[in-house]
Amino acid sequence: MLKSVDADLMRVLADPLRLRIVTLLAEETLCSTHLIEETGAGQTNLSNHLRVLREAGVVETEPCGRFTYYRLRPEVIASLAGGFTDLAERARATAENNVKRSCP
Repeated sequence: MLKSVDADLMRVLADPLRLRIVTLLAEETLCSTHLIEETGAGQTNLSNHLRVLREAGVVETEPCGRFTYYRLRPEVIASLAGGFTDLAERARATAENNVKRSCP
């Protein structure tokens, strides 16, 4: 079942740049320099989006010298996907059983 936490996460991931960052991080751990190159976003803009993703628990950081690497937390994405899977299964059962509320 989808919860308010899931709704908050969906709002975080609804931004096109944040979704692009998440997609890139699904492939490899990257530093902000790599993310700027890949997305074309400015440093300040990218940093703000990474902060939102960190605060939402979607990414985690790993300091490496003067750089900070970002890694996607797959369990967060899997949890959201599980909520949608449950919702789809309930909808399928409702359709198969022709469940509908009677009008007064």
